[in-house]
Amino acid sequence: MPKLKNQRRKQPNMSTQGEMEERLLRVGSDAKDRQSNSIESLYLRAKVWSEVSKMWRIALPSSLFRLTSFGSIIVAQAFIGHSSKLGLAAYALLQSTFIRFLYGLMGGMSSATETLCGQAYGAEQYQTMGIYLQRSWIVDIAVTTLFLPFIILAGPILRLLGQNVAITRTVDEIYPWMIPYVYSLIFTMTMQMYLQAQMKNAIVGVLSTLSLALDILVTWWCVSFMGMGIGGALLGLNVSSWSLVLAEFVYVFGGWCPFTWTGFSTAAFVDLVPMLKLSISSGFMICLEYWYLSILVLMAGYTEDANTAISAFSICQYIYTWELNICLGFLGAACVRVANELGKGDAAAVRFSIRVILTVSAIMGVIFSVLCLAFSGQISYLFTNSKEVSKTVDDLSMILAVSILLNSIQPILSGVAVGAGMQSIVAVVNLVSYYAIGIPLGLILTYVFHLGVKGLWSGMLAGIAIQTAILCYIIYRTDWELEVKKTSERMKAWSLKPSHEESNPIIDDERK
Repeated sequence: MPKLKNQRRKQPNMSTQGEMEERLLRVGSDAKDRQSNSIESLYLRAKVWSEVSKMWRIALPSSLFRLTSFGSIIVAQAFIGHSSKLGLAAYALLQSTFIRFLYGLMGGMSSATETLCGQAYGAEQYQTMGIYLQRSWIVDIAVTTLFLPFIILAGPILRLLGQNVAITRTVDEIYPWMIPYVYSLIFTMTMQMYLQAQMKNAIVGVLSTLSLALDILVTWWCVSFMGMGIGGALLGLNVSSWSLVLAEFVYVFGGWCPFTWTGFSTAAFVDLVPMLKLSISSGFMICLEYWYLSILVLMAGYTEDANTAISAFSICQYIYTWELNICLGFLGAACVRVANELGKGDAAAVRFSIRVILTVSAIMGVIFSVLCLAFSGQISYLFTNSKEVSKTVDDLSMILAVSILLNSIQPILSGVAVGAGMQSIVAVVNLVSYYAIGIPLGLILTYVFHLGVKGLWSGMLAGIAIQTAILCYIIYRTDWELEVKKTSERMKAWSLKPSHEESNPIIDDERK
């Protein structure tokens, strides 16, 4: 009996011991799982932080360049607007139509440089980047010269379209000042893309900031001190734009890009047709959006109070463009990151970069939309003292805020497409979204439902929304492994035979 009791006592002890062992095993397993999850979480955070750092390294100088470049236009607008209401409408009409058209054309065509230089840098074909830059200059100068008569004949063309005669007469006085400014865009935009592709665009942000400061100083001196009026404001615009070009020439030619710029070469005149095709599709992609905004300004000129409508609509477009220029910095980041990773052959890194950049840009869009709603009534007084214009701008604030929010997503998707060389696809999407849907809807809301300028902007908003939805679907369905193969084939077809070693340890260190 005692033995039996002892055995019975031992049995629960053995059971308890087994349970304790199981608990210890579970605790150990849970601890390993927590440790594994912690390591994965730390790895993911480090990966996200690394991607965000790369993104801001590109996006911040790029946004700064675009903001300061557009800031020069705004400086001229502000000085003209406070000295002449008619001059404000004329400058707004010319800048929002023909100059915006050429600005979009140059911006779009320079994205071809961004695509090719970004992919070449990712593929470590550094010697081809300077050739691509020179080819872009040749193509862009030829195309700009081809469209130059539209600026020279801007006044007569606008009068034929039925625009206000007094406003278009003032346009005749303004256009000669805009010709040198347009040619400066060829060099500033292409060199910005060239430097951005090799992660050296910080210098562009610094130089463009200095050029804006110079613009403010020269414009103030010419307008307020010398009394030159509209001519003084536009002189300041030209001085600042060409000072930036000269400074970038010094940087590129002066030895700060020793491996990607090896001097002028006759190779720049080879394979111009493929460069022209990609540049035209890129320019068409961007211009469809810029033309759309220009058409809306022209449509505003046919409303009852054309002067107020054009001024209010152009002010809203300036606000919209300010935010757009920041988002275009993220577009540049998306383009460079996608192009670099495609050049390296890493499809997974492409997908990860897209997710990170879209998230950050969307957060920025929410912030800017809230600010737009908070200060909608006061923004217009930066450009004019007219209460009528201010009231019209205030009425458009809600639609403007929604447009800004959508605008934080759409440029990123376009940047992804540019980085992958899918400009022609985006061009078709823009054509359908803006011209088949946006403009007809805007006309119906304006002239059938009598919503005025608000109807025009609502049509534009619908076009942007549809464009964003279509691009989201296209990017989501893209086979990035296939795009990696296409990029590799393009680099092989367009690469030059290197006269020196393809890989350089100094450049490798910079890329790290």
